[in-house]
Formats: sequence, C-alpha cells, structure tokens
Amino acid sequence: MPLTDREDHTDTLLLVEDSDTQALRIRRMLEGHGFHVHRVASGEEALDTLDERLPGLVIADYHLPGMNGGQLARQLRMNAVTRTIPVLILTEGIEPGLEREGLESGADAYIPKSSDPALIVFRIRALLREHAAHAPSLLPQRVFRRARIMVIAPEPAHRRAVPELIDQLRRDGHIVTLCPDPARLEPSLLHDPDHVPDCVVIDLACREFDGLEVCRRLDEWRQEDLLSGNVPPRILGVDGAPRPDAKEFSARVFEAGIDDLVSRDVGPAALALRIRVLVRRKLLQDDVRRIEVERQAREIAVKSARAEAAAIASKASLAEALEQANRELADANRKLIETQGKLVQTAKMASLGELVAGIAHEINNPLAFILAHKDTVARGLDRVIGMEADCADPDHDSRAAILNKCRDRVGSMNMGLRRIQNLVLNLRKFSRLDEGLFQLIDVPEALETVMALLTQKLGSGIVVRRRYEAPDRLYCQAALLNQVIMNIISNAADAILAAQPDDMSVRGGIAEGEIEIHTFLSHNGEGQDSYVFVITDSGPGIAPDVQERIFEPFFTTKPVGAGTGLGLAIAYSVVQAHHGSLSVGRAPQGGARFTISVPWNAGPAGEGGPSPSVHPSSITRAE
Repeated sequence: MPLTDREDHTDTLLLVEDSDTQALRIRRMLEGHGFHVHRVASGEEALDTLDERLPGLVIADYHLPGMNGGQLARQLRMNAVTRTIPVLILTEGIEPGLEREGLESGADAYIPKSSDPALIVFRIRALLREHAAHAPSLLPQRVFRRARIMVIAPEPAHRRAVPELIDQLRRDGHIVTLCPDPARLEPSLLHDPDHVPDCVVIDLACREFDGLEVCRRLDEWRQEDLLSGNVPPRILGVDGAPRPDAKEFSARVFEAGIDDLVSRDVGPAALALRIRVLVRRKLLQDDVRRIEVERQAREIAVKSARAEAAAIASKASLAEALEQANRELADANRKLIETQGKLVQTAKMASLGELVAGIAHEINNPLAFILAHKDTVARGLDRVIGMEADCADPDHDSRAAILNKCRDRVGSMNMGLRRIQNLVLNLRKFSRLDEGLFQLIDVPEALETVMALLTQKLGSGIVVRRRYEAPDRLYCQAALLNQVIMNIISNAADAILAAQPDDMSVRGGIAEGEIEIHTFLSHNGEGQDSYVFVITDSGPGIAPDVQERIFEPFFTTKPVGAGTGLGLAIAYSVVQAHHGSLSVGRAPQGGARFTISVPWNAGPAGEGGPSPSVHPSSITRAE
C-alpha cells in the first residue's frame, strides 16, 4: 500500500518486515485498529521511501537482510528531519543483550512479536501521541538521504579487507562506491549534489597510487568548494603497512588534509564505526547548514513581506493623501464655483440696480415736468370753463362740452402718470444701492414693492393672498426681502404657469393659481424670537429627491435656457448671512412651501421701531 498525500502521515506506519507471512499478520492487526500501513521488505528500501513521505512511526524487524533494525534506527537518528520519528523494533530472537543493542541504536521501544497484539497497539498509540506535537508534514523537497561513501582502493581481488568493509558499510545503510583509479576523479565530483560523497576512504598502504597525493588533491578541491558554502566531505585514511617513520608519516597525512587515520588491523567493524562517526558529523553539519539556509530564507521572506507591507502601506497612505487632496480640491472648486456664481449674480444685481436707478431717475425728471404742466393745464381749463359759464354765446354749449371732455382726459392722464410715478418709486426702492447695510425696513411696504414689480408675470389669473401677522418693522438687509422674496415668488409663478395645459395659450386661456405670503413671529422659548416668512403656491410642488438640491448653485428644474440655477442659491446665502434658515416642503394644497426664518430684531435703540415686547398686529389682505 503506497503512501499518498491524502493520508495523515501521523496515522501512517512504515512496516519493515522481510517475511510475507509475518508482514500480512501484523498489517491486518494494525489496519483493524484504523492505521494506514505501508510495508517494505528491507531497511534500504525503507530509507528510500522517506523521500516521498515521512511516516508517523517505523515498525521494523530486528533481523533483516542487509542492515538490521538497529542499523535502520541509527540511520534515522542521523538526519534532523527523521530524528524524531519513533522506531519500534519487533523480533523473535532471545539472544542476550539484543534489546539493549536495539535501544542503544536509537530505537524507542523493543517488543517481541509474540506479545499480546493489544499491548503492541497501546505502545504504538503512546509513541504516536509523543510524536504528534512535532511530527513533520510532507515536504516538496528531499528531506532524507542515505550517506554516500567513496572507497578509493585497488580492486577487491587485491585486498580481502575491502569487500568486507564495503559489505559492512552497506549493512549500515550507506551507499558505497568503489574507485580503484583515483586518476579518473574530477573536481566536478564535489559540485554534484546528487553524487558528492559524504566520506572518502583512501587506502594509503597500496602501491598502485600515491595516497598522500590523492589526499592533497581532494583537500584542494574541497577548499575551493568551501567558497560556495557547502559542507566539505570527510577524508579518512586507512594504513596498515609497517613504517619506520610512523610518526612523521602521520604528520604528513594530516598535513595533506586528512580528517582521521585508522589502522587496517582494527578490523572492518571498528573501521565502519570510525567511518560512521565521520559521516554522522558530516550529516549533522549538513542539517545545520540546511536549517540555517531555511532560516535565512525565512528571514528574507519576512523582510520582503515587511518591505512589501510597508510599500503597500506607503502606497495606501499616498493614495489616502491623494484622495484627501482630491476631496479638498473638489471642495475648493465647488466653493469657487459657488463664489463665482454669487459674484456674477451680485454683479448682475448691482448693474441692474444702477440701471434701474438711472432709468428711474431719467423717467422721473420728465415725469415731474409733465405732472407740473398737467396741473397748470387743469387749472387753466377750470378757469376757461368758468368763463364760458358766464358767456351768452350761441356756441357756448358746444365749447363747454369740448372743455369738459378735455378736463376728463386730463384726469385720465393724471391717473396714468400717478401709476408711472408709483412704478418709478418701486424701482428706486428695489434697486437701492445701500442693500448691503442693515437697516430698519417696513416689511409690508417692501413686499408690496416686490408684488408691483411682478405684476406682469403674475397676470390677472394668479391670486396673491397676504397674511401679515408679524410686526411691520424688521431690522435687516434690504436684499432679504427685495431679492429672496422676489426669487421665491417668481419661481412660484413659473411653476404655476408650467403646470397649465399645453393648449392653454392656443385657447386664449388665463393661467390660474394662488400664492400666499404669511408672516408671523415664532417664539422658541429661549428669549430669541424669529421673524418667519411662509410662501406657498398651488403649483405642482417639488419632488422629494430634488428638494435637497434646489439650493445648490446652477441646479435648476427649469428647461435649458429658462433659468440660471442661482436664484435660490443666492437666497440661501442671504438668509445664512442673517443667521437664519431657509427650507422647502410641501404645501397643504400640493404645491411648494418655502419657509424663511431669521432672528427678529426690531431695530437698534433710537430707530423708533417697535420693541420685541410689542404684540404683533394682525393684518389680512387679499388681491
């Protein structure tokens, strides 16, 4: 059963058993308790499977072909990744010291195969619990490899100890290669990560090559390889020849770069043990280097992540600052447009005021002249009519009729001239150039001035109802009434006209509607009363979604070219300058309802206006 990525490695057991019968029995027992079991027949095959996936626990028979269970445990303990994997050794052997040898090799438990299956399962679960906290997961790269050993010696036929040593090393789980001719070695050998040896064993006593020269060459290669950061291989020399200069030879050997010198007389087992020590140190250094590289990679990744996060935060800060700058710029642009619109409207109103004042002045001079001469003519006619009354001429009656007719016409002229005089007076009042100053005004008189100027727009079909319940006097700017009230009433008239049937003008009809102006005082209970103007009309009203925008500059509901969108914006600004409020709603009859509220000030001391304690008079007028 192969190991797959879908299985939890902590529940996967690696069973190393060469007997098919024993393997089948143990496997069925373990799978019956919910474990996933992967079985191999030898220790070498078990080591090769560790590159694919790490098991949660290894169950190995002690007596295996090739390396035994103890040697397998020793190989697992030599690698940093597999060092923590629990190893359970099963055996039928009863040799004395076998359990001690297995435990000393690195196994975690030793249980006879004849033990109760429940006991075996309990021991496995206990070992898995200890291992679960730090069990490694599947890694994408190779995490375990067997040690590689190169033996530089003549052919085995020439040396009987060489085959024995190679067999012993292979039983220990190492990958062993034999190099009988060191002249074929190349420097690239140390640069190939898949074939570079962890330990090189050199026969120094052979006559086929110079062992010291081979040591020097290998040491030079590995010194060059040190620059790349790799852990250099270990070099072990084997010498057994009698030498008179044994001490000097040993010094030359270590000077040549060898790491350890062993006599061939110690035997293959002891020699393999010395090699095992060198390999263990080499593999531990490999693990340390790999861990350090991973740590540096993690640090670089963390620094990169932090730098990227800082860059993102900086970009976000810049984006936020840019967005804030854009908002401020848009707000400044909006205020600039509003100010420009107000300036344009103010300039237009100032120009209009000067123009109206000039026209009124020009009209007023000849009007006064005509009125003065009209009175002279009227008095002359009266004298002539009196003289004619005393005359006995036969044509007296006809002349008297002509004179009476002339007197009637002079009376009619007088009425028309008085109307012109009133219109000029209203224009002069509306166009007063001191409108930027606070002054005491007569509210009903100012409202009637506005009505007189809008007579043509109101026509004869729109009825204006007045309910003046507030005091007559108000200390304010003239523009509050002259401009604000006029804009609102003019818009109300336009709304009433727009709501008439399309064929009204064709049928010669008259627009019908009603506008009401209501003034009163509002008592808020805090000692400051408000002077309130309420203007309602019978037009179609203002849609709720438009009511919040009608005070924006250049916003209008009129057709293109019919309005500038500045009238209500200017009115709103004027009311705000008086610390008041201007709102819009729906009238009871369905039209629009504009409410203007400003703090009531009857005028400064000495102006002669009524004080706030005077009760307002009730005035009701209709037209």
